[in-house]
Amino acid sequence: MLRVTNKTNKMNKNLISVSLTKVGKKMLETQALSDVSLNFESGKIHGVIGPDGAGKTTLIRLLAGLLKPDSGKIEYFKSGNQIPNTLIRKRIAYLPQEQSLYADLSCMEHLEFFSNIYNMSKKDFKQKSKKLLEMVGLSQFADRKAGNLSGGMYKKLGVICVLLNSPDLLLLDEPTIGVDPLSRRDLWNLIHGISNEMTVICSTSYMDEAEKCGKVHILNEGKVLASDLPGNIKKQFKIKKIEEVFLL
Repeated sequence: MLRVTNKTNKMNKNLISVSLTKVGKKMLETQALSDVSLNFESGKIHGVIGPDGAGKTTLIRLLAGLLKPDSGKIEYFKSGNQIPNTLIRKRIAYLPQEQSLYADLSCMEHLEFFSNIYNMSKKDFKQKSKKLLEMVGLSQFADRKAGNLSGGMYKKLGVICVLLNSPDLLLLDEPTIGVDPLSRRDLWNLIHGISNEMTVICSTSYMDEAEKCGKVHILNEGKVLASDLPGNIKKQFKIKKIEEVFLL
């Protein structure tokens, strides 16, 4: 079992960093994001925190390139150099909060499916799939169909499927929503375990999970309320818990 720690890795300039400048996005009649400027430095686990309707999913989809901003710009950097959006998309892994796996395929069949998408060699697939299944405790359930997995096991399978390609940027949209406390802990163990290999941006509506992140970006009604280390935010607003920001 991987051990959760609140310590974050030192900034790794070889990992992906992302900068948003005055980004706006309207979804139908709703202004989902308004004038959002954020920096997602490499070498940190970033938590996008906020209640339902805060704009978290819209932000994650913009970062994944699934949506285009109506205003402002999103820039990606590696080793201090800006990377074109057309190139960065191949190095991004995105896990939506909606169910995205096939109920009739087993855990191993899902991994094989994704390995074909990534054009992995049989040798690399064998090594990585075994390691990832062990990391999330699914080795003994490799032949179980996704439709028969618990909510927590389902989410863990989704995460390791997108990790097969060893991405530079991992985007997780509320991966712990609707799962039991033990699975939440296991998912965060996994996130911390791979955070030294890629930049991780994870959205969540569970305010207590802010403490598990290296940097927290708080959204409400499409606007940025705060963006800093969890401890600095609590000092800035003179609060004991992150969720108290919404009570001020």
